[in-house]
Amino acid sequence: MKRKQLIFSALLIMAGTHATQAQSGKFYMKAAGGYFFSVSHGQFPDVGPYPPRDEHHAVNPATGASTTLSEKVLTGSYGAGVRGGLSFGYNFNRYIAVEGTFNYFHSKKNLMTRNLTTIQGTSTKVGGIESHGHVNAVDFAPSLVISPGFEKLNPYVRFGVVVPLWGRLFIETEASRTSAVPGQPATVVAQTAIHRKEEIKPHPTIGFQGALGVAYPLGQRFDLFLETEYRNVPVKGDTKEVTAYSEVTNVVNTTNGQVITTQRRGLNDLSTAEKNTDYVTTLDQNSNTPTGSSGSKTNYKNDNAPANDLISYINIGGLGVNLGVRVRF
Repeated sequence: MKRKQLIFSALLIMAGTHATQAQSGKFYMKAAGGYFFSVSHGQFPDVGPYPPRDEHHAVNPATGASTTLSEKVLTGSYGAGVRGGLSFGYNFNRYIAVEGTFNYFHSKKNLMTRNLTTIQGTSTKVGGIESHGHVNAVDFAPSLVISPGFEKLNPYVRFGVVVPLWGRLFIETEASRTSAVPGQPATVVAQTAIHRKEEIKPHPTIGFQGALGVAYPLGQRFDLFLETEYRNVPVKGDTKEVTAYSEVTNVVNTTNGQVITTQRRGLNDLSTAEKNTDYVTTLDQNSNTPTGSSGSKTNYKNDNAPANDLISYINIGGLGVNLGVRVRF
């Protein structure tokens, strides 16, 4: 009789211990990092007045005529880059869980536009423009996790949506130009160097994500996991702002290198239309578009209002690999 009571008591203790462990393991937290590769390529948006092209032009110094030597459309995606995430999850049972992940993403830099101008028949550069862009973003990704509930090597699938919380497309442009000075001999030229930074803010959007992974227990409460994840997050521009601008023009005597005069133009010298852009789906006669230029200044229908430009799209999704640790509470 006593033996039966002892066995029954031991079974109760084991059952209670198992229930406590199961209950304590319902909540978990994950930390992961990974790298993603571009999948959905598309044409990059314009950088101000410059289209997404890689162009090489040759200019005839005697006539000013320009010839296109080569031209290439620049395409790609902002889905390539590093990503880190912190997840909070809840296990309904050993087969189904829900989790929400906060991710930070930093994309690699992409060449968005390049325009090189040389003197015809030579490699002497008289002008050039080159722009690179990258994306920083923070998103929240709720998802459903399904697994067979194996105790050791446990595979799982995870799928859900992506809700961007914050993001910016940062574009940095370097430009240079050498030009003749009216009323001066050919040995006197104007050399202009421009440095420009701008930020594009996105429209609110939603994307989709799915992953296939496997988890391996490192102890009673710790798991190591490795997964392949796919994300599709198309984003369209809302507004653009020039955040830094420096333009320096030196009039130089090329025979001795002497700088005759210097002119500067900074961020505060730009008009509202040059600094700010509102993206629209259609441009018409009421849109605030450029009307011409005065030197390096671009004139608009209304210089004191944001300019208008057509909406462009980028994709910050991709295919990547995540490695991380899960802690069960």
